[in-house]
Amino acid sequence: MTRRLSLRRQLLLGILVPVVAIVSINTVSLYRQALRAANTAYDRTLLASAKSIGEELQVTGGGDQAKLSAAVSYAALEAFEADNRSRIFYKVTGFAGEMVSGFEDLPAWRGAIPTQGPYAALVDFYDDQYGGEPVRVAVLLQPVAGVEGQGMATIQVAETLELRHTLAQQILVATLWRQIALVAVIAVVVVLVVQRATRPVRRLSGQLSARSESDLSPIAAPDAPRELLPLVDATNQVMARLQRLLEHQKRFVRDASHQLRTPLAVLKTQVQSAQHGDLPAEQALQEIGATVERATRLANQMLSLAKVEQVQAQGPLVALDLSDVVSQVALDTAPLIAAKGLDFELQSAPIDVLGHDWMLRELTRNLLSNAVRETPPGGRLLVVVGDDNGTPMLRVCDSGPGLRPGSVEHLFEPFHTGHPTEGSGLGLAICRSICDALGARMKLVNRQPCGLDALVHFRAPA
Repeated sequence: MTRRLSLRRQLLLGILVPVVAIVSINTVSLYRQALRAANTAYDRTLLASAKSIGEELQVTGGGDQAKLSAAVSYAALEAFEADNRSRIFYKVTGFAGEMVSGFEDLPAWRGAIPTQGPYAALVDFYDDQYGGEPVRVAVLLQPVAGVEGQGMATIQVAETLELRHTLAQQILVATLWRQIALVAVIAVVVVLVVQRATRPVRRLSGQLSARSESDLSPIAAPDAPRELLPLVDATNQVMARLQRLLEHQKRFVRDASHQLRTPLAVLKTQVQSAQHGDLPAEQALQEIGATVERATRLANQMLSLAKVEQVQAQGPLVALDLSDVVSQVALDTAPLIAAKGLDFELQSAPIDVLGHDWMLRELTRNLLSNAVRETPPGGRLLVVVGDDNGTPMLRVCDSGPGLRPGSVEHLFEPFHTGHPTEGSGLGLAICRSICDALGARMKLVNRQPCGLDALVHFRAPA
């Protein structure tokens, strides 16, 4: 399993890694610049020595017999006397390439004078090998003139690289120390800043860890940074939804235990009565069957009421054809309609609504079941699916007794019945919960002289 980095470590790595990379590149760049500056300084010293040697050259004879002579003094090489780690070599070549003075085995110059050199002299610098060691060589073409003749002398001055290497190492060490000190200061500052910036996160984490399992109260984080506030708000919203779900479950368990206790007690009494022979067997079975049917209907409705919250959390609503859903539910309810001999009519036109298939089916089933139960045998039952001024609509019209005055306010409460017939009081509560989940509006209207209209307006797809 891959180990996840903490927010603090991510911030440290995200800041320090680029800083170290930039500092490393800067260190190399500074070292190279310092080394070039040192080479330029030492090359200038080589050129000064070559010029000092050139000033002491003389020409004897004239014409083709002109010869170059050199009397190199110690002063020409005194620029290197302060350092005993470097060694100096020189070589003077005459007009015809003959050896005049210096170290004869010093390799001859094979290069060319740069067209745009840094010095006002005919000079060239290059790296070579002498005596098995690397050397830096300055070559100066020095014009020499005498009373009887003139010519161009070639002066080579070579220096071993011990001093240059020592200076380069000193420059590198000094540069590294400064850059390491800079990185250390940056690291300390970053650690302190990150530690301070993540303190609210650690405090919030500690508060959540110390909470009990049932504590879903909102998180209080007054000192949280601005970037953390959306996370705190989103967490509080999730905890609020969990609190509502938990309360819904508690209410469901409480209502289930209360509502199912009565039919189960009645069923137990009926069974005992049948066992004792208090009632004829056929009558006892009919009463037991009716009690089982009521308990089954109550349990199914309670499960439907509990399922609304779960279905709502499954995902966003989608566009569905309401007429198809209503037609299928009406077909499923056809046996109940036929059993009471109702004059049933379905007026349906294709229309899309935002919803969930199970919710739309359950809403239609409860409205239609209530209407079938309330409509007297042989009565008229009308279901309309259509458009009401641009809003999708479902209308269920029965021909029952309608609502009693003052009962509308409590009709949508669980286990509250507003009609004289039998019922569990959950059908309209389920409908209201589904309408709230779908963003729909539902109202009940008494129709004269008798009957009830259940009207639901849905949200249309965008």
